[in-house]
Amino acid sequence: MFKTPIGRLRAIGIYEGISFLVLLIIAMPLKYYADFPQPVKYIGMLHGILFILYLLALAHVTWAHRWNIFKVLGAILASLLPFGTFVLDARLRRSGR
Repeated sequence: MFKTPIGRLRAIGIYEGISFLVLLIIAMPLKYYADFPQPVKYIGMLHGILFILYLLALAHVTWAHRWNIFKVLGAILASLLPFGTFVLDARLRRSGR
């Protein structure tokens, strides 16, 4: 899966999406309802690193496959929405890339 630019984008997108959901569903409630902020610090940092890697992988795919601005904006939007990277992964897998 990591051998091609699209494969790297898909893999990093999955990890980024999981970290986003863990941050939203587990870490944030722990911070605000249990007064336990440490998970947000560490999961948030991991999510930030994965988000940067996702953007770098997206830049590589954009350059290697000459994606147009709409595909790039769609991929960026997918990274900002919960479950968005999973939807993007399914579309990329379905399109045969």
